[in-house]
Amino acid sequence: MNIPDTLKKFELTDEVLACIREAGKVLQPRLDDFIEEWYKWLELQSEFKRFFPDPASVGRIKQLQVLNWREFFTGNITDDYVAHRRHIGAVHARIELPTDVYLAGMSKSRQLLMAELRAADCDPERIAMMDEAISKMVYFDSYIVLDTITSVAKEKIIEGNKAIMQMSTPVTAIWEGILLLPLVGIIDSRRAQDTMTRSLEEIVKSRAKVFVIDISGVATVDTGVANHLIKITQATQLMGCESIISGISPSIAQTLVTLGVDVGSIETTATLRDAFELALKRVGADIRKNQA
Repeated sequence: MNIPDTLKKFELTDEVLACIREAGKVLQPRLDDFIEEWYKWLELQSEFKRFFPDPASVGRIKQLQVLNWREFFTGNITDDYVAHRRHIGAVHARIELPTDVYLAGMSKSRQLLMAELRAADCDPERIAMMDEAISKMVYFDSYIVLDTITSVAKEKIIEGNKAIMQMSTPVTAIWEGILLLPLVGIIDSRRAQDTMTRSLEEIVKSRAKVFVIDISGVATVDTGVANHLIKITQATQLMGCESIISGISPSIAQTLVTLGVDVGSIETTATLRDAFELALKRVGADIRKNQA
């Protein structure tokens, strides 16, 4: 985050921040009372018991919130300040706090702070200025927290997709120098790219000489799927690894011929067993069939 640019967007000028510090002088002695009132409101919310199942933890969290608001009223927005707000966002993301609960809580905080200012019998004109300044600062804090929650959510989605892709791309060593990739489902451009990346990584790691791709479980084989498979095999060949595509059924063979797909010099077999036998020959394995 570029702090000066962001402060400018939220109109947190030096004058506004000075007004925050002025409000802080009035409110700092009242923060404990403010937090107690805020928790009275929170306890009425249906989510309270879900996020505060242990009553003993509430006291500790109250203390942390007092410190948070003390920092708020310093009006000193530094990298450490932003990092602290991002930490709050990360905590909220971890416990999966609903956005409406967070925003409602910040709205209630502002209302209670205004009530404390009025109780201090300040000049009405100054109260109005402090109200506007606090509102801008609350919006700024809320932006940082919600932006962090969104970022964490995106990271979870990315990690989840990676996990799903790894499960759907199970490259497995089935013999010394031989890797097997059984493909199941639909092959699109993104999955094909991820498949290629993972396959090449495993080839380097295992120093495999033969890579068997079984497509008997692929839902549909069209020109796009065929081209993806050809690219994968070409990439593996550049790594010094020979590819064999197994699971070529009569219907798939007819489809490829009809579409005019040129599989070139790629080895293909009808069954995985045939591919396995061919792969064993390629690595020079001496496998003798059992005699009846």
